[in-house]
Amino acid sequence: MKNIINTFYKRQSLLYKVLLYLASVAVIVYLFPKGGKFKYDIQKGKPWQYETLIAPFDFPIYKSLDEITAEKEKITANARAYFSVDETAFDQVEENFTSRFNIFMSDSLAVSHPNIFEFSSRLLSDFYKNGVFSSQNNFKETQIVSLIRNNVEQELLFGDINQPKSLQVYLVRALQNTPYQEFSLPLYDLFFDVVAPNVKFDETFTKQALEESLESISPTRDVVSKGIRIIAKGEVIEGEKFQKLNSLKKEYQSLVWSKSNYTWIVSGYVVLAGLVMLMLLLFLKNYRSAIFENNRKVTFIFVNIILMISLTTLVVKYQVNYIYVVPLCILPLILKAFFDARLGLFAHVLTLLLLGFIVPNSFEYIFLQIIAGIVTILTVSELYKRANLFISVAQITFIYIIGYLAFVIIHEGSPEGITWQTPGFFVLNGLATLFVQPLIYLYEKIFGLVSDVSLLELSDTNTNLLRELSNKAPGTFHHSLQVANLAEAAAVEIGANAMLVRVGALYHDIGKMLHPRYFSENQATSFNPHNELEPQESASIIIGHVIEGIKLARKYKLPDRVIDFIRTHHGTSTVYYFYKNAQALDAEVDEDLYKYPGPKPFSKETSILMMADSVEAASKSLKEPTSILIDEFVERIVERQKDTQQFINANITLQEIEKVKKVLKQKLNNIYHLRVEYPE
Repeated sequence: MKNIINTFYKRQSLLYKVLLYLASVAVIVYLFPKGGKFKYDIQKGKPWQYETLIAPFDFPIYKSLDEITAEKEKITANARAYFSVDETAFDQVEENFTSRFNIFMSDSLAVSHPNIFEFSSRLLSDFYKNGVFSSQNNFKETQIVSLIRNNVEQELLFGDINQPKSLQVYLVRALQNTPYQEFSLPLYDLFFDVVAPNVKFDETFTKQALEESLESISPTRDVVSKGIRIIAKGEVIEGEKFQKLNSLKKEYQSLVWSKSNYTWIVSGYVVLAGLVMLMLLLFLKNYRSAIFENNRKVTFIFVNIILMISLTTLVVKYQVNYIYVVPLCILPLILKAFFDARLGLFAHVLTLLLLGFIVPNSFEYIFLQIIAGIVTILTVSELYKRANLFISVAQITFIYIIGYLAFVIIHEGSPEGITWQTPGFFVLNGLATLFVQPLIYLYEKIFGLVSDVSLLELSDTNTNLLRELSNKAPGTFHHSLQVANLAEAAAVEIGANAMLVRVGALYHDIGKMLHPRYFSENQATSFNPHNELEPQESASIIIGHVIEGIKLARKYKLPDRVIDFIRTHHGTSTVYYFYKNAQALDAEVDEDLYKYPGPKPFSKETSILMMADSVEAASKSLKEPTSILIDEFVERIVERQKDTQQFINANITLQEIEKVKKVLKQKLNNIYHLRVEYPE
């Protein structure tokens, strides 16, 4: 029955991974651009490496972004301004003119010139022929504008529209060489009193007309006919050739993505995306089996990859110019924080392979991002030290900018083509990368993972669990502190995770709190409770501190990475003292009853703790320690662990074990204030 349950659980776990894999591939393919993939790689400024390319069909030449921008600027600069005429306003002006005419004209002048009213009325009508406009404006006199009167558009110069300030000049010219010159002053007063603007600038219609003009810009110019040579092998991709190649690429992708080809293209995308994600699963299975067996961790890795692809896809779709603002280096940084550098870099490269189908200038993009990812892996360490992250982000940003400038010089042939907008995007990228700190905290809460930041919090000896340990088992607490110092120094020496080792050492013996008197470091008097117990019973209590420690750790919600140290710090070793006592009483003793349940250490960090714990505990039995004696017993203890194959599952080398032994010897000599004994 137990075997059936185990088989079901294993298959259930595998089924979950299969479903996760299929769902991830489906999401990635959905995010891929809806078009075929052009079979040639176009890199501006480089020689054409393929055979001479002949146009396979007629296609238009698409304008470059600079050309379209120049057209837009030209249309905007020459945009027509529209003015509307209010006809009812002139009717009111005429009415006011008629009612006030006699007020401004003396009777004697009016009698001597009986036609003055008709003449003045014509002058007023002529003044209003193109309307009157009085608003403050920046229009030029020679600028062509459109006047809309009764839904009829009339083109004229802005200077042809009268303004109240030009009234005096208008009357002087109109009365010149006429018998009515003597009426200039009263007519000016009359006109000045009644004239009111009837033309206004129609801003809404002007903007609408401008938008229509901008939208009408053709994205293409000229046509390349089928059979025409586009570029010959060895020719440099630049100028018109570059435009034609890009146009062919765009047209090709548009033609290939058709209803008849849809299934085939999607199938190709599925295969490629499936291969990439399969490589990730195989890597985890073969080289990170502990992560592979943990569905939560596998889900975490897949979710982060899809998140980065989704974010990049959104930027490409809506604002491709900001493609380098996406903080892609957050991915290797997070994976390194929670797992290790190799997995972080591997996942980063696989993500970039998928993004190559989405981003423009894929070679340039992938090159810069791989370099930045490598720098991230090499420079970012000990994230709990805030200065480290800022320094690393500055280095990553610098590498981005240097790489970008190099590509611009290659493409343009000189530094003149450098625009300082893109380096600004890289700076924004660096600022966004700093968001990794709160993101790590969020992931810890959602996925139950642990990073160096959490380890730093756990290393505080004032935590509730460690305070309880110091109160109930002060000797064990002191032993744990000593082991933590030894293990941390050894981890630094061989490049292991020193913070993780330290935290694991602080908590590895918490199970002794339940029966502290049964462990020698907590026996303040000469009384030893084991003297009243059978060897097997004593061994059971000693071995039980591992199981009790795991239970206690889960109660206090310690991370699994820390619990691993509790489980493995004795491996499958034998409680040798009580085993020998049992043999003295009975020759036939089952050794398995005196062995720790394991498992054996499965990492450098857990292996270091096993060595440091055994050596520190054994050093207390040395009555008169000397440098030679310490060296001998360190060698003896570690060699016994090697002989019993305690390190067989760990990725620690013999050379690294020798370095650990060297550190342990030095530290113990320092603890006991010993010097090397030189011969006389």
